[in-house]
Amino acid sequence: MAPHHVLKCCQRSLAWIPVIFINLVVGWSYYAYVVELCIFTIPNNAEKISYLVVFHLFFIMFIWSYWKTICSRPASPSKEFCLAKVEKEQYEKEQSDAQQDILKKAAIGLPVYTRTGTGAVRYCEHCQVIKPDRCHHCSTCDMCVLKMDHHCPWVNNCVGFSNYKFFVLFLAYSMLYCVFIAATVLQYFIKFWTNQLPDTHAKFHVLFLFFVAAMFFISILSLFSYHLWLVGKNRTTIEAFRAPVFRNGPDKNGFSLGFSRNVVEVFGDQKKYWMFPIYTSNFGLTNVDIFKMHAT
Repeated sequence: MAPHHVLKCCQRSLAWIPVIFINLVVGWSYYAYVVELCIFTIPNNAEKISYLVVFHLFFIMFIWSYWKTICSRPASPSKEFCLAKVEKEQYEKEQSDAQQDILKKAAIGLPVYTRTGTGAVRYCEHCQVIKPDRCHHCSTCDMCVLKMDHHCPWVNNCVGFSNYKFFVLFLAYSMLYCVFIAATVLQYFIKFWTNQLPDTHAKFHVLFLFFVAAMFFISILSLFSYHLWLVGKNRTTIEAFRAPVFRNGPDKNGFSLGFSRNVVEVFGDQKKYWMFPIYTSNFGLTNVDIFKMHAT
């Protein structure tokens, strides 16, 4: 028992390594841009100030959305999706067919319209709950997560209903942060590379800063584009690979409400808050509309 507990503690500690790595890279990029580039390299004060203002704007939004993604606890099913004590005892005694009958009776009053591939009620044996639509069990977080998209090691958290907006904004602002750095560093990168500027301690930081910013921008751009496509389709990463199964069969577009309403479901109906990592997601439209489309 003790070795298992120690192993779990070690796994949880090691899971923070990617987060620490990202923060170290961001911390170094801040030093390299603000100190080595703006203070020691750029001679023009007006240019220096304008760069610093825009840089700090992107930096603050990037850090804010990143840590909101990390710190937002994944949402789990409410108590109404748990079996009653009598039903749970009966479920544990019965065989598979009888167990499904118990689950079907328990799910009658619940807003659950998706099924397993065989048409059975989706039930998590580990958490002992009837899974709401789009809910999946995360073995890393050891819990069922509402509207689970994926478990992201770079934030050491599950990306789902409670933080999907923050995750998309994190990708957007990290991309803007990188492209701004690469664009403003480029001219000084060329000057250092062609020896138009003296060979100072800032040279390494400026050269390496451009390569790192460009590399991260390219990698994040593809991921950000993919998640924008998912938002427009109202799909999760899991649903993109495996279409959800409803009572009348699988339907990859089963949760789509149309492009504009799909965006509203993630970002909320008040556009003035879309660009800020504050909770505005609109949930509740889906169950009503999905019932109309798939209830038989």
